[in-house]
Amino acid sequence: MEPVLEVRNLKKYFDTPGGRLHAVDDVSFSVKKKQTLGIVGESGCGKSTVGRLVLHLLDHTGGEIFYNGENISKISSKRRYELCSQMQMIFQDPMSSLDPRMTVFQTIAEPLVIFKYGSKDKIASRVYEIMDTVGIARRLRDSYPHELDGGRRQRVGIARALVLCPQVIICDEPVSALDVSIQAQILNLMQDLQAHMELTYLFITHDLSVVRYISHEIMVMYLGKVVEHCEAKELFRFPLHPYTKALLSAVPVPDVDGNKGRILLKGEITSPIDRAPGCRFAARCVHAKEKCFKENPRYREIQNGHRAACHYVEEINHMKEEEKP
Repeated sequence: MEPVLEVRNLKKYFDTPGGRLHAVDDVSFSVKKKQTLGIVGESGCGKSTVGRLVLHLLDHTGGEIFYNGENISKISSKRRYELCSQMQMIFQDPMSSLDPRMTVFQTIAEPLVIFKYGSKDKIASRVYEIMDTVGIARRLRDSYPHELDGGRRQRVGIARALVLCPQVIICDEPVSALDVSIQAQILNLMQDLQAHMELTYLFITHDLSVVRYISHEIMVMYLGKVVEHCEAKELFRFPLHPYTKALLSAVPVPDVDGNKGRILLKGEITSPIDRAPGCRFAARCVHAKEKCFKENPRYREIQNGHRAACHYVEEINHMKEEEKP
């Protein structure tokens, strides 16, 4: 199956007074139809920037973006306008992403009006249809964002993103601002919508317990680089990169007496401005050697479908290969 969305060697650099900041540096991935790719990492790792680059909310410095085989890296304003109906975004904070002066009905109807969907009756019919789909009561059609709770506001944001029947949805931490019980409702809703509407998700989050629940594959980022990428089950069963292991050790567990073996990262975070050669995680890695500070690790397949960028992982894997009869 051909991927719906494919990114090759994507880069985004920002010029700052202190030098060039490497926000996204040589990132590649692909997502197939009806699949979810989770992108995880600490704040500032570049995961949200990747989502904005895919939607052309930011101009990329280098690399290529493909949508259904079409290279959309550099497109005309007309084609970018057309793609807005096929690729949409769900934002992190529903309160700040919704216009406080527009009602629920007006917010959901706005994309239909912009794309000249049809008559007022046809637009109203579509708005009510999507409200029913995402679980917004019709009696709330004239309510404003401040009159709704967080869960309902996020449902409005989801309805607005889905009303044009797009294929790809960029989910930028869509449940991080919600209570845990509401998070579960929204995640279940998104899974149901994915099956019903054949949606492809790029799910950006810092919460590994959330991404484990909804993702088919997970990509781990650190300071603009991809450090690990594999199937979700494989990542939680057999993580390779030391940074991934540290993230997994921080996931809360219900057993208060259990010993999780929490990995505490020490050392300073390396500056992403005018990066010198070497692994960006080396300063915080307990396995770092001299090579790690001088040479960039290759991002390559360690085993079937499991990719990582780490000198330590390569060394361990090489030792295992030599031990085989």
